[in-house]
Amino acid sequence: MARSSDKVTIKKYANRRLYDTESSSYITLDRLAEMVREGREFEVVDAKTGEDITRQVLTQIIVDEEARGSTMLPVNFLKQLIGLYGNSMQGVVPQYLEAAMDAFQRNQSAMRDAFGGKVFADLAKRNMEMFENTSRAFSGPAAKPKAKTEKPEGDAELDKLREELAALKDKVDRLTK
Repeated sequence: MARSSDKVTIKKYANRRLYDTESSSYITLDRLAEMVREGREFEVVDAKTGEDITRQVLTQIIVDEEARGSTMLPVNFLKQLIGLYGNSMQGVVPQYLEAAMDAFQRNQSAMRDAFGGKVFADLAKRNMEMFENTSRAFSGPAAKPKAKTEKPEGDAELDKLREELAALKDKVDRLTK
């Protein structure tokens, strides 16, 4: 069996089937996505021509993930990316995106090491607590209207903000469980 650092060759046949030469079995795009997540190195080649089609297959995995509702790529980002095709910056974009993703992974790893696995949920919870404390400070006795019959315009907005805050708090609580 090949070591995880060895590059596996995946052959793609005309019938759209993918053949893993390491395991001598047919695999799916989902299995290729798992291999990416595992950090496995592989290349996908057209079985007939030998052409490297790794980029197209990886793009297909992204398209399938997005179609399943696992949206990660904002529409504006996709439009900007498409707009860069044929642009004078097209040659620089791949290196820039690769460097940006490498930096993101390093930062993500450093955050996990420094704060543990639930760092973003913990940060969100702390931010919500700070927001709640600030909201309470503004809704203290000095901020309440003196006459109950007259409700200042800002109170309706404050009530709406409190409702939104409660909804956000519920979401954060569900994320941290």
